Amino acid sequence: MADDEAAMRKNILSRALSKEAYERLSRVRAVKPELAAQLETYMVTLFQSGQIKTEISDEQLKQILDKVTQKKEFRIRRA
Repeated sequence: MADDEAAMRKNILSRALSKEAYERLSRVRAVKPELAAQLETYMVTLFQSGQIKTEISDEQLKQILDKVTQKKEFRIRRA
């Protein structure tokens, strides 16, 4: 069953992402598998709910990555 789900996710992602965006996601998966899994789940959910109407470009994927990876700034104050 896990193989079927993985195949379905791969199929959806290959249809939802441009070739360049799919390659970028593959590179992210190699470096940060947990981030890639989070992105894949997000993209599959959007695709299945009909919110992705056109192919996502590499530039759009970069913007999504930026939003997901933004870190909050912490300030340490000494009393």
